[in-house]
Amino acid sequence: MNKSMKILIIGSKGFIGQHLFDYLLKMKYDVFGCDVVTDYGADNYFLIDAVNSDYNEIFSSEFFDICVNCSGAAEVFASIKHPLRDFTLNTMNVFKLLDAIRMHQPQCKFINLSSAAVYGNPQYLPIDEKHPLNPISPYGFHKLAAENVCKEFIELFGLKICSLRIFSAYGPGLKKQLFWDLHTKTKNTNQIELFGTGEESRDFIYLDDLLHVIELVIQKYDFKEPIINVANGEEIYIKDAVKQFYDNQSTNINYRFSGNTKQGDPVNWKADISKLKSLGYIQSVDFNFGIKKYNQWLKELS
Repeated sequence: MNKSMKILIIGSKGFIGQHLFDYLLKMKYDVFGCDVVTDYGADNYFLIDAVNSDYNEIFSSEFFDICVNCSGAAEVFASIKHPLRDFTLNTMNVFKLLDAIRMHQPQCKFINLSSAAVYGNPQYLPIDEKHPLNPISPYGFHKLAAENVCKEFIELFGLKICSLRIFSAYGPGLKKQLFWDLHTKTKNTNQIELFGTGEESRDFIYLDDLLHVIELVIQKYDFKEPIINVANGEEIYIKDAVKQFYDNQSTNINYRFSGNTKQGDPVNWKADISKLKSLGYIQSVDFNFGIKKYNQWLKELS
């Protein structure tokens, strides 16, 4: 394994980006970060303007083997409320990044963190990479648009790019989505109402496994095909996920499902991860243990 690679992480202060930076550094890679957050004490760090990002200076001044794009917005409801902001962060920034790479370092490989939101409500399970794409939220549309931008730079400019369609990632540090919502709703009460019926399902992947996936792509992927599903190939019903989460709480929580669906949320997800397994991926954190680890982090917060 070539650990002398120089890797740039865009969005290195975000949930996945920060953990990926620390993980790759621990694995002895030469890691650089880039984000909109000022960090006066950081080495190997580039500050980007949050309003008008420009990556030309970075790629004209430093050589990189790999660029991993962990930047962008990752919340369906916020994308419905502020679609232009979501488009700017999830689509426009990908174009700006790839154009800078095209002009200054066309040999730099690009790993784009996409989302299973591009599939929308699936026509069949498990969902493989050839499944029809039918997003149902601005977030999903913008992630798909970013994938099409990647396709443009692959086909017209010969860049080596791979988009990882991540299903439901979770872990310590994540302050949004299902488990964070369950936590915040029960801060002052033990009786809550939840969206949906509980029969909805997701394919969860714990943070540690996601970081390992990214390293596998860095080390082993030939970049001949532009898409990889990232999940565990396990359909977990929301009612079971909620029960598992609250079973790890010291307080008895009473909850009910309202039956009302949330705009932009798909019903059922389960991924076909054959391509991911061909790289040697093996799940290391099962769902039960992952939930315990997340709850442990929540206790440390309080």
